Parts: sequence; C-alpha cells; structure tokens
Amino acid sequence: MPQPDLVIFDCDGVLVDSEIVAARVEAELLTSAGFEISAEEIFETYAGLTFKDIMLRLEEKSHIPFQASLIDRAEELVDRKLRSDVRVIDGAREAVAAVTAPRAVCSNSRTERIEFMLEKVRLLPFFAGRIFSGLDIPSKKTKPAPDVFLYAAEQLGANPKNTFVIEDSVHGITGARAAGMRVIGFTGAGHSYPGHADALTEAGAETVIRRFAELGGTIAALSEWSEDA
Repeated sequence: MPQPDLVIFDCDGVLVDSEIVAARVEAELLTSAGFEISAEEIFETYAGLTFKDIMLRLEEKSHIPFQASLIDRAEELVDRKLRSDVRVIDGAREAVAAVTAPRAVCSNSRTERIEFMLEKVRLLPFFAGRIFSGLDIPSKKTKPAPDVFLYAAEQLGANPKNTFVIEDSVHGITGARAAGMRVIGFTGAGHSYPGHADALTEAGAETVIRRFAELGGTIAALSEWSEDA
C-alpha cells in the first residue's frame, strides 16, 4: 500500500479543542475595544488566523483602530485560559499513534503555546522536533500562506504532493492546497458549526471527517488514489 511521505496535523481545533477557548477570550476583548463580535463569528469566519491578522481584517472592515497592546493582552489571556482549560480532541491520541508515516504539526500558534498544549494532553512525544509555527519559520508568513507547510516538508525531506494535511479551518486548507498538499478536513472540535464541512470542502479538502476513528481508513483510501494516477 502506498505510504505518505508525511502527515501534518494542525494543532488548534484538530489535536486540541482550543479554538473555542481562544475565540471566547478574543471576542470579549474585541467587544470591549469597540467592535462587537461573538465567539461564533470569530471561529466561523476567522478560525486559523492569528489574532493579529483577525484584528487587521476587522480594522479594515470597521475602520476602528485597535491598540497594538491588545495583541499582547490577548496572548496573555488566551495562554492563561488554555493552560487550565485545553482538552485533547476525542480520539486524537489513538489516531496519531496509529499513523505509521512521519508526523508533524503546522500551526499559526506560537511554538511555546503549541508545546505546552500538546504536553498537557500527552501528545508532545509524538511530535518532538517536528513542530512548525508560521510565526517562527524564516519567512514569518502564517496561514493562509503555504510557507509553514512547505518549510515543514523541506525540513523533513517530504514531497508536498505525497503529504497529507489534517485541517479544521478554511484558511489552513487554503494554505495546504497552495503548498500542493492533499487535505483532509476535520469537524470534530467544539467550535464546529452548521455548514463547516461544506466550507472545508469548498476550500479544497478532498474529504471531511468528523471523528478521528475515520482518519486511518481515510488516509489509506486516499493514498490509493491520486489525481496524477
């Protein structure tokens, strides 16, 4: 059976149920700063983006100037909340352990945050030395740019065309597809919403799964089929 060169997992909303935690904190901060927004709107429209990029898009949309200090405040409050509240996605540990191809994490979160979350949920040993943050790669370009995916593949000697990415956000899928990789959408986290699977498919996911129990079979089936075949 064909074997992928690399399987890349997003972190927030794929391995750990953190998107909903962060969105609640960010919505409260932005509303206090003068732009009323709900946590649901943040994760439906802006999931997968850094808080800085969310702020920039909202500034452009609303013409409300946000203070730059809001970024540091958001990081501090989200980190504090995640350290106490972050939980592993159901089935993630078993699914990751069952992947026999090389594994990596590609995320827009800071490396420090990724590591403390994965350590808290006992996933860090699976990805030691193979964690890539868009904030920390040479280009500093975060998703939806493809840079973090391409950097991970280059560092690990993987062919992007034979790399699978598991993503929960439109912006993440956009980046992975731009990197020439194959994408499986995931809707099993607490921030999933009506129409989530359709949005991921429209962004370029080849298929969408809701439970990690489906991951192994999905990778095996897709590995047998290629657009180049």
